[in-house]
Amino acid sequence: MRRIGVLLIAIGMFAAPAFAGLKEEGRLEDAGLVLEEILKVPDAIPQDLLDRAECVVVVPSVKKFALGFGGSYGRGVMVCRSGENFDGPWGAPAMYALEGGSFGLQLGGQATDFVFLVMNKRGADSLLRSKTKLGADASVAAGPKGRTASANTDAYMRAEILSYSRNRGLFAGISLEGSTLRPDNGANEKIYGREVTARSIVLEHAVSAPEAGRKLVSLLEQASPKNLSS
Repeated sequence: MRRIGVLLIAIGMFAAPAFAGLKEEGRLEDAGLVLEEILKVPDAIPQDLLDRAECVVVVPSVKKFALGFGGSYGRGVMVCRSGENFDGPWGAPAMYALEGGSFGLQLGGQATDFVFLVMNKRGADSLLRSKTKLGADASVAAGPKGRTASANTDAYMRAEILSYSRNRGLFAGISLEGSTLRPDNGANEKIYGREVTARSIVLEHAVSAPEAGRKLVSLLEQASPKNLSS
């Protein structure tokens, strides 16, 4: 019996990291599916805005939980264009976490997908440094909908990050001031098999996109192959 117990413990020690890696791979795949579905909706993210974005963050299936008055927590992924000025091809994904209480009550107990467009270098730099409080460390605004919606308004041109939500099939811009986005370094280590920061992934191109994240990167390459912000 003792040998069986030792064997089960050993199996658990080896299986736990493998399971964790599969979980993170699933997150990458879910992000790809969410983006694919959203890009197919005519009245969704304006093409003009996507073409000006430096990075895109996708956080699938954020759920409300009880913590004081309520809060929310979700895990997702950020993909940025490569190059010092974010003018190259889309690079490898970095894992991110979304946390906050300000939008928890808006979710109505339903899983909600979020998409963020990072519109300039200041916004990207803020997200790559550490935990970023939206509305304080980086300006955020609810993004406009519709492929032909104009991005040439003061609100959208000043915002560093534009945010969208999808709940029960409805897609809309949503303000997420007060919530935070931060690099998920533990998830990055599980995905890439070693310690690697979001900054190293995005700016130093320290790793290549894993198999589970290639669909997400490929979708962005097809939807917006060139940065038109300059």
